[in-house]
Amino acid sequence: MVDVADKLAYFQAITGLEDPDLCTEILQAHGWDLELAISSFTSTNNNNDADNNVPSTTTAAAADVGSSDMESSSSLGLISGAVGLGLWAAGGILSYSLGMVGLGPSAGRNGEPSARLVSVSAAAREAMDFVLVFEREYGSRRPNFVTEGFMDALQRSRNAYKLLFVYLHSPDHQDTPLFCERTLCSEVFTAFVNENFVAWGGSIRASEGFKMSNSLKASRYPFCAVVMPATNQRIALLQQIEGPKSPEEMLMILQRVLEESAPVLVAARLESEERRNNMRLREEQDAAYRAALEADQARERQRKEEQERLEREAAEAERKRKEEEDAKERAALEAAEREAALARMREEKALSLGAEPEKGPDVTQVLVRFPTGERKERRFHSTTTIQSLYDYVDSLGFLEVDTYSLVSNFPRVVYGSEKLSLSLKEAGLHPQASLFVELN
Repeated sequence: MVDVADKLAYFQAITGLEDPDLCTEILQAHGWDLELAISSFTSTNNNNDADNNVPSTTTAAAADVGSSDMESSSSLGLISGAVGLGLWAAGGILSYSLGMVGLGPSAGRNGEPSARLVSVSAAAREAMDFVLVFEREYGSRRPNFVTEGFMDALQRSRNAYKLLFVYLHSPDHQDTPLFCERTLCSEVFTAFVNENFVAWGGSIRASEGFKMSNSLKASRYPFCAVVMPATNQRIALLQQIEGPKSPEEMLMILQRVLEESAPVLVAARLESEERRNNMRLREEQDAAYRAALEADQARERQRKEEQERLEREAAEAERKRKEEEDAKERAALEAAEREAALARMREEKALSLGAEPEKGPDVTQVLVRFPTGERKERRFHSTTTIQSLYDYVDSLGFLEVDTYSLVSNFPRVVYGSEKLSLSLKEAGLHPQASLFVELN
């Protein structure tokens, strides 16, 4: 049971009117009969669009669609000929251009693209309205008419590898109620169609239903057809059934169509499965190739990284070796320079001492003992300074250190820097002295 709010929503969706008050007035004027209100609204709009050659009486237009005048003046003409499907063995198959049907790209009389007759959303709303009205009139046991436009239903049948059962509903035809009640809604027929077909229905009062009645050249009602998608934006008409038929007659016709079409459907399914399997195989092969390529690239990166690491380590080792060699060379050079400097210093200090004087009253005998136990003696003039004693010790080259002191034991006296200018006599070291070297 459809309530008032649902009827109002459906009426707005079908007609495109946004004013709810206006929609309510129209529905009230037609006793809240949704189908009658929509039919009246559509009929009025068709009359207003008479300049576009859209007939207002859909039944009459459908009945005359096969005439030569209609074929010469309308772009919705029938195209007959080969379907282009090698697998189709059934005779008498008709092929319709989807552009001619109004469901694909087409051109107007002047060669300009014509507007799509029914948009996808409007077609879906028409299909939902048809199902709503059909259920209200004949109950819920019916073929499962899809609530979407013809093109979507055709695509659904393609995806399901089923034929498309088409029913064009003429509400005003005298045979329609009995056909719907006894045939379309019979338990056996409904189960058969729902099991083996995708079903689509449309009222010839609606735009898409009227368009399909012209395209399929429906001349008698009730009208049913079996179609399937063909190639290059075309549809293949496998069977059309005009006039009232019993459930048994309908089942016999549909069963024959199924049997004749079975090879095509099976071949299409197998071809699709083969394509899917091939695609899956290619994807698996591509994935395996990518994985192998990535593994090779990873190994190559690892090899390069290892090679670069070894090269860095070798370069670092070479750098360290070079640095060590350079350091050794510098150290050797510095040592040699120091040794040379010491040698020069010893030579200079030895020269500064002059010749050792002979024994005499003004000559002091000095004994120097080194930490190594070695002893050295030399005579100096008593006027010689303590500094000369240090120069003498330095000239011998026995010490490895630069700082030391000359010290006497008894009494202990350190002859440091403050006494360097004293003469030996002034320092109390004349006529003889015994000193030892004390390292600082």
